[in-house]
Amino acid sequence: MEIALVPWEERFAPALAEYANNPNVFANLRDRFPHPYTEKDARDYIRLCADEDGRAFLARAITVDGVCVGSVTVTVGEDIYRRSGELGYFLGEPFWGKGIMTWAAREICREAFEKLDIVRIHAEPMAYNIGSRRVLEKAGFTLEGTLRQSVYKRGQMFDSYIYSLLKEEMRP
Repeated sequence: MEIALVPWEERFAPALAEYANNPNVFANLRDRFPHPYTEKDARDYIRLCADEDGRAFLARAITVDGVCVGSVTVTVGEDIYRRSGELGYFLGEPFWGKGIMTWAAREICREAFEKLDIVRIHAEPMAYNIGSRRVLEKAGFTLEGTLRQSVYKRGQMFDSYIYSLLKEEMRP
């Protein structure tokens, strides 16, 4: 199995739409992530990533054996948060629990610290998303705290956690 982070290409749209159009994926993401997720949504996202990559964020396709199976991004904050970035990601359900996302998170953070003028990257998984929390912990992130009742998803309030990784903490 060959895993890579690559710049977005139009040819990834069908696979992106297939893996993103999953209620189990959507359950762990912000509501602005479309559901159902169509090929048009995929093409729009790919175009955005290609146009803006390296400016306000880094965005990479996660591929397995050349097939797009997910996405990972670091988005630079604004105003007083301009030296911080937020990590965002999703992976197609058939690829969960294989170490792919942990590897991808480390790689995009390494690249973000090299290419963007940031010193900190944070992520905010929902408390019930144990898999995502484990990804962050294995990628070297530190749990900073609990944001109580901070997320409204599927008609309920949930806690979320805030994790961070500082540039100086990046492992080789």
